[in-house]
Amino acid sequence: MWTDRAPPPRRAAETGVCDSPHLTHVTLIWREGEREDWLKFGRPVAERIIDRRQRIESYAAGQVFGLVRWASNDYGTVRSTLEIVRAVGVGEPCIPIAQVDPGGELLLSVRGWPKVAQVFRLIDAIEASDIDPCEVAPDHWQHIHNRLAGRERPRGYSPARHRAWLLRKALLP
Repeated sequence: MWTDRAPPPRRAAETGVCDSPHLTHVTLIWREGEREDWLKFGRPVAERIIDRRQRIESYAAGQVFGLVRWASNDYGTVRSTLEIVRAVGVGEPCIPIAQVDPGGELLLSVRGWPKVAQVFRLIDAIEASDIDPCEVAPDHWQHIHNRLAGRERPRGYSPARHRAWLLRKALLP
């Protein structure tokens, strides 16, 4: 399964926008038991299937998605990462992120299964409050990143806090 609780993305042939330079493209690779990339959350505007094991999902500027990457070898897991990224618009500054073209604004990045699982639990708590993780305030993802980096417990994201973010977002240009 590529996404959690999200409607299936439209195919590139239906939208005609997958090759647009104004989109952020995320390459997902799936080799069962060896390398598995998937989206914890996100609502792509288009997707292009390269083959059975690879596809590209595209996001418009401002959209937020959670990219999970896992890899193993004969000795066990060698990589577990979760990155929450905001797609950037043309001319906006961005940082390079593996498999994300042209890059994005990195809101949260954790490595190692214990931290990834901890963020999964935080995302599950947000979803349990009937809040779409794609709509969470970017500041909250950065707060979680900073708290985890400092080995502190992050604050929860309540519906009241989400309403405050939506009101603030409505005032932004």
